[in-house]
Amino acid sequence: MTEKSGADILIETLCDLGVEVVFGYPGGAVLPIYDAIFKQDRIKHILVRHEQAATHAAEGYARATGKPGVVLVTSGPGATNAVTGITDALMDSIPMVVITGQVPTGLIGTDAFQEADTVGITRHCSKHNYLVKDPARLEPTIREAFYIATSGRPGPVVIDIPKDVQVATARRGENAPISHKTYRPQVEPDAAAIERAVDMLAAAERPIFYTGGGIINSGPEAARLLRQLAEITGAPVTSTLMGLGAFPASDEKWLGMLGMHGTYEANMAMNKADLIIALGARFDDRVTGRLDAFSPNSAKIHVDIDRSSINKNVRVDLPIVADVGRAIQAMIDAYQRRKHPRPDLSEWWNRILGWRQTHCLDFQEADPKVIMPQRAIRALWEATKDRAPIVTTEVGQHQMWAAQHFDFEDPNKWLTSGGLGTMGYGLPAAIGAQLGHPDALVIDIAGEASIQMNIQELATATQYRLPVKIFILNNEYMGMVRQWQQLTYQSRYSESYSDALPDFVKLAEAYGWKGVRIETRDQLDAGIAEMLAHDGPVLVDCRVAKLANCFPMIPSGAAHTEMLLQSAEVSGEMDDEAKALV
Repeated sequence: MTEKSGADILIETLCDLGVEVVFGYPGGAVLPIYDAIFKQDRIKHILVRHEQAATHAAEGYARATGKPGVVLVTSGPGATNAVTGITDALMDSIPMVVITGQVPTGLIGTDAFQEADTVGITRHCSKHNYLVKDPARLEPTIREAFYIATSGRPGPVVIDIPKDVQVATARRGENAPISHKTYRPQVEPDAAAIERAVDMLAAAERPIFYTGGGIINSGPEAARLLRQLAEITGAPVTSTLMGLGAFPASDEKWLGMLGMHGTYEANMAMNKADLIIALGARFDDRVTGRLDAFSPNSAKIHVDIDRSSINKNVRVDLPIVADVGRAIQAMIDAYQRRKHPRPDLSEWWNRILGWRQTHCLDFQEADPKVIMPQRAIRALWEATKDRAPIVTTEVGQHQMWAAQHFDFEDPNKWLTSGGLGTMGYGLPAAIGAQLGHPDALVIDIAGEASIQMNIQELATATQYRLPVKIFILNNEYMGMVRQWQQLTYQSRYSESYSDALPDFVKLAEAYGWKGVRIETRDQLDAGIAEMLAHDGPVLVDCRVAKLANCFPMIPSGAAHTEMLLQSAEVSGEMDDEAKALV
């Protein structure tokens, strides 16, 4: 076998692993790798305009396709600019491999030009990381990194490669199976625990399935099995923000999202259940509310592939460490094998139907001209539901309104930043999703503040002729910040008003996009239709009510039973403990 440079070994290994797209930005410490990319035609490189956008685009690609996203950035500022996206992927369990350049090995530790301790910086925000000092170790390291990123609880893995290692030569090894000497996630559930879970489920009078992003990460089969399990048992289903789409919103057993901005019926059902079956969810603080008041009288079953997530926030009665899809299949098999009848949950469903009568997602429209943001989201959903769009979001009120009012029937259609709550996520994620599904309708539902975090990526969509749509709910405020200031700090709106917004239509046109402005309710349907009719990228500036609040909501430090339901103009002051939880 002939020797090859480290850069060539890297690219050839990525090709062997089935990588089709790499998101990146060149720099001095990765020039040998970019030269290797130039000499091949199997991998398509997408030139973003900022390294943070590269990571979010890789996340969007991964979440929309189920394949790991791949990022390539240079040393120093290139690597540090990627840290936000790496952390975002870790929090939301997104499979991603980030390749960073590094100064030559002989200069490491000398404060060389564009040197940063990438391994040290990313140690606590990645699933694993490497510094490769020998070109012969490149191929096995890359293969191992993909195994770690995609197995167990998925996450980002960083490979830091000094420039001299990229230039040095070595022989490629055999295409050995991807593995790791010690990392062996437990994917099969304990049979005895499954039997006990099924017996608890059959005996429950008020069960509820609490589902999360783990269902999505497990793959489409897990979502199909969840629907089957719900049908067999007749139990209601709710979901975290990250799990939307795993269960169809049109199903009568669907209660909507739960948590801080979840539905009244979902939160009340969680609080009053006698059995919670948590499937691929982690009892996040935005879901549980005040811990000592969280579903106090229920038994709890927790299925999660990440052992460390079990009993971390909420003590459970039956832990099951396994891939959630395999666990659900085992539960279905055991339920049928033990010939449990479908339980009579009529009394439980009558209570849930009573909670549904609050119509908690209703909103007031006092001025016939003003567009309420909820109305805009519903109009967008009505106009696009037959095309099953992929929806990304930025972070803020618009994100919660989209989660509440845009119904999803299938997994991998809802891409949002949940754990880290990263403003600027939506546009690059939409670009990644569009590259993964070139013929799909991809819409970034944005706020006028968040969209500016990575607005430069309009150029990326233009360069690669990606027909991404951006739908901005423009209320001229950092809306969620303003809402919390209203509820918590007696409406002292400190630095939350956007006083110098660009003309988004002109900005879109400057980047080669089509710009559309919607200012009144009677323009809403026509403006959305104009967006959808254009076969290229479109940015819609939809002007909505400036002071609309996102309700229902559970105030910080409150219990599920203490939800604020009405979008009234309220102003208050919370105690210091509650302020600390915002």
